Amino acid sequence: MGQGLWRVARSQQLQHQGYSGQGYLTREHGRRIPTNNVSNTSHRKQAQGGIDIYHLLKTRKSKEQEGFINLEMLPPELSFTILSYLNATDLCLASCVWQDLANDELLWQGLCKSTWGHCSIYNKNPPLGFSFRKLYMQLDEGSLTFNANPDEGVNYFMSKGILDDSPKEIAKFIFCTRTLNWKKLRIYLDERRDVLDDLVTLHNFRNQFLPNALREFFRHIHAPEERGEYLETLITKFSHRFCACNPDLMRELGLSPDAVYVLCYSLILLSIDLTSPHVKNKMSKREFIRNTRRAAQNISEDFVGHLYDNIYLIGHVAA
Repeated sequence: MGQGLWRVARSQQLQHQGYSGQGYLTREHGRRIPTNNVSNTSHRKQAQGGIDIYHLLKTRKSKEQEGFINLEMLPPELSFTILSYLNATDLCLASCVWQDLANDELLWQGLCKSTWGHCSIYNKNPPLGFSFRKLYMQLDEGSLTFNANPDEGVNYFMSKGILDDSPKEIAKFIFCTRTLNWKKLRIYLDERRDVLDDLVTLHNFRNQFLPNALREFFRHIHAPEERGEYLETLITKFSHRFCACNPDLMRELGLSPDAVYVLCYSLILLSIDLTSPHVKNKMSKREFIRNTRRAAQNISEDFVGHLYDNIYLIGHVAA
């Protein structure tokens, strides 16, 4: 009895989907296709319920032909999350299809702050007609101008109200921006020592090993290609900042800013010696310890040995 009821229900289901016992009726053409045109393999699949599999595959194919999912049909939180992975160019292209979603201020605000982490305008009341999409275009234009002429680039930011005319604000902008050409930035900081001073104070070297702190410093403030007054100025400023961030360590090791200055120069010279292909006879660990302790006698041999190991294993401090 149960088997008979199941067959009746199954037959009604197949007829509702457009199938019959002798064949199946296609929805798009409205005509019957005999089953003798189907291969033996398909016939076996139909006998095992393969008609449902065919219907599912056919439905899936038709949905694939419809194109991409319409983001406007999704919950707004999910749509914004998907669009947040796009860069500015792709987001502009997406606005051609989903104008309201892709032009949302939160998306463009995220793009601005992820590329230019600090701007004076972020902390001000926005002027009339302000939009983060327009601000992104101005920031991009200003960065390109800076990479051609640093002074003109900074003046552009100030003229648009993006930056205040303050060394501290300019230093924060430089510290939080990665789109500026490092060669042009080095020229600008060499001319603007007031901005350089504020930029150095933004670094926190607390509890960092000296070579690692020096690497971080030179990632933001690139070292000149040749020795000279500017390199000496950078190392001097770094030495004082490193000591200010680690007063307990300096007392424990008996180091002063002058001693750190000597160590920094030794690390730079050791980096060149170990990484340069033109130096055939590399400096040994014993030689480095001996030479360094001659210049700074209060430094322990173990500490200097750890400095050598760091350069030997990790590489150049000013690369």
